[in-house]
Amino acid sequence: MFIHFIAIFLIVIFAPYSVKAEMQDMPAAKLQTLDKITARTMTFEMSVGKTVKFGPIYIKAQSCKKSEPIDKPEAAAFLQIWEVPPKKEPRWVFSGWMYASSPAVSSMEHPVYDVWVIDCLEKSEKNEGKNIPAPPK
Repeated sequence: MFIHFIAIFLIVIFAPYSVKAEMQDMPAAKLQTLDKITARTMTFEMSVGKTVKFGPIYIKAQSCKKSEPIDKPEAAAFLQIWEVPPKKEPRWVFSGWMYASSPAVSSMEHPVYDVWVIDCLEKSEKNEGKNIPAPPK
């Protein structure tokens, strides 16, 4: 009887922690950028699969995921960022997941620009890029 009590007690205590939180795919990302020299910031929304330009850098959101409303708030976006300096070849600056709750975990290393994820959204019709050059190979 005591073993059954212990087993039930352990299941009740640890069952909530064994549930894996699922994140929903969202069609748009909300990002913020900073030009460290001019202190210019820009907050914008972009659709997944689209590219936007900020100075000489181009940002493409490949995926954006957001936690369920009942879970701890989290948004994560898979971003590809490249720079096209004047009269030079394009070069990769960042490619990977960025997390809204912990921007320092996976941050972009650039001397002039910062980019971070704010949220993932249901839809976006603002700041859609057109005629964007291809990323580096």
